[in-house]
Amino acid sequence: MSARSPKRSFAARPADPESWIKAPERHTPRAQAGVDFSARLTIDVTADMRGRIKIAAFQRGQTVADMLRALFEREFPPPSGEGS
Repeated sequence: MSARSPKRSFAARPADPESWIKAPERHTPRAQAGVDFSARLTIDVTADMRGRIKIAAFQRGQTVADMLRALFEREFPPPSGEGS
């Protein structure tokens, strides 16, 4: 049998977390230069809360994703001096 390469850790701690967070995924090509990339965020909510969120989005004529993005923009604005 051939020798195995040294095992890499699953999630090594990044040296510079800020640039690591903002870095695009390697396998996802950017559609246009200068366009922000998107990152997936997964949260656990109760079935009841999920239902309430979906109903609110439907009543507003929005998708759940668009409604939550707007909520996050309001609640977590970029630091002053940075564009969105």
